[in-house]
Amino acid sequence: MTRLDPGSRAAARGWSDLTIRNMFIIPTIAFLIVFNIFPLIYSLGYSFTDYRASTNQAANFVGLQNYRELLGDEFIWNNFVVTAKYVIVSVTGQVVVGFGIALLLNRAIPFKGLITTLLLLPMMMSMAVVGLFWKLLYDPSWGVINYVFHLGDFAWLSNRDAALYAVAITDIWMWSPFVMLLSLAGLSAVPKHLYEAAAIDRAGKFYTFRRITLPLVAPILLIAIIFRTMEAFKTFDLAYVMSSQDTTELISIRLYKMAFQEWQTGRSSALAYIVLIMVLAITNIYVKYLNRVKER
Repeated sequence: MTRLDPGSRAAARGWSDLTIRNMFIIPTIAFLIVFNIFPLIYSLGYSFTDYRASTNQAANFVGLQNYRELLGDEFIWNNFVVTAKYVIVSVTGQVVVGFGIALLLNRAIPFKGLITTLLLLPMMMSMAVVGLFWKLLYDPSWGVINYVFHLGDFAWLSNRDAALYAVAITDIWMWSPFVMLLSLAGLSAVPKHLYEAAAIDRAGKFYTFRRITLPLVAPILLIAIIFRTMEAFKTFDLAYVMSSQDTTELISIRLYKMAFQEWQTGRSSALAYIVLIMVLAITNIYVKYLNRVKER
């Protein structure tokens, strides 16, 4: 067992390794088991039953019936297709905008610290508040967006084709600063002597970007993509607040309706596990690619 540093504050107070383990590690593990692992196991059990929380009837074991019905339901697959479109548009936009801003800020400019802080403000706000704010901006009567782009009375959130992209644009506005922050950390870690060597060799800006900047920032950019993909897959409140179109019904919204409006507790638990498995599979692909990039 690792011993305490004799000069540390814990050692000065006479705390042993055993005392620290009992005070911090065991309560943390107990907390994780009670509030994270137990609900997972409990809902997994419900996913194999026909239980409805709105009735007093006992849960009946139905095996894999919920999973078979969900995987054969074309409406559920349509929700997955809508979610996939949203994730691709949203994450791609966040990476392009966030990385672009980071490239602009990775140079000596006046008030750089203040500008960076102001750009971080959107992701500190509540998603429900952001959704209501952008709902007003998209309003065809008094919204600023239609006025600026001369779109007349175009109804963004009522249009079946545009509503999903309107929600994705809002998500891009809110979370591009997160990608920008990670990209700035990656850009600041690129050794300056590589750029000096490229300048001596008279390499062009695009060649320098493609051969030096992008390969060295790629690992941290992939980490940002992993985080944002997982979060975009779980997006609920932003789409729920902004639009009630069936073309914006993400899988998380369908899950909410199934669990708390239709009270299909067992079926919704099965859907939650299908979503969890899909997110884990996508994350695993990203992590494998990340390891390959880091080994280059």
